Amino acid sequence: MKVDFTKIDKAFNPRCVAVIGDRKLGEFMWLQGQSTFHGKLYSVHVNLKAIEEIKALGFTNYTSILDIPEPVDLAILCVPRAVVPQILDECIRKDVAVVHMFTAGFSETETQEGIEAEHLLKEKAEAANLHIIGPNCMGIYNPKAGIRQRPEQPVGVSGALGIISQSGGLAVGLSLEANVQGININKSVSFGNGTLLDSADFLEYFAQDPEIKVVAMYLEGVKDAERFFKVLREASLRKPVVIWKGGRTAAGSFAIASHTGSLAVPIAIWNSVVRQHGGIGVMTKEELIATVKALVALSIGDLE
Repeated sequence: MKVDFTKIDKAFNPRCVAVIGDRKLGEFMWLQGQSTFHGKLYSVHVNLKAIEEIKALGFTNYTSILDIPEPVDLAILCVPRAVVPQILDECIRKDVAVVHMFTAGFSETETQEGIEAEHLLKEKAEAANLHIIGPNCMGIYNPKAGIRQRPEQPVGVSGALGIISQSGGLAVGLSLEANVQGININKSVSFGNGTLLDSADFLEYFAQDPEIKVVAMYLEGVKDAERFFKVLREASLRKPVVIWKGGRTAAGSFAIASHTGSLAVPIAIWNSVVRQHGGIGVMTKEELIATVKALVALSIGDLE
């Protein structure tokens, strides 16, 4: 599938967002998280009890994304895996720019059923040129637009840092820690399994974004190493790219494989290749934050 960066830009700077299948069990995390969004926000749900609860929170609900009376730039899917194909069909008919799939249960499970479900998902999306973030991820955080991965993330500020993370938990954690350290986020993305849009796609997009001066990445592995390192070389000529690689031990490599289904490589080889292509390798979250803090200060001319 040819990546359309116009669609990706619509996802990071949407005018209309639809949250599909949010649940009270999760305290309507995705609707509450986007309550600060500056554009139009809609819920899509078919459960009558959930609809009443969603309306009580002040959100407009439709029983199908096809009924939303305007184009949808970003759809956030919280539905069970079994109904994903039906929902994607409707998103394709609606011509949604990008779908963020919080839904899990795909290749990261390392089961035949999960792997096959992800393969079918990829086939359907590629045939329709539907851009998907995920599955099994926390999606987008853009504080200036009011789009969040978690309700506790700050909004109303915008800085120089872009974050790209395979891990949703680390994407959220890094954004909160950076904020404590006085580093404002410009944009962040958690891409999970990276079935359609992977690390190289987001790095290429961030490299072209003039508002992002420094890129921080947490990666557990890459699926297309040749393309990733080509993009890294080009991106590092424009701005610093700091990369924290997970899975440095055998146990760690197993853990990350269970999380995203990505393959890992020995850390010594990884660090060498990253350095050769202009990236800055770090070994811990603390080192990542410290390095990014210094680079952001340099990029904006603030050395305090």
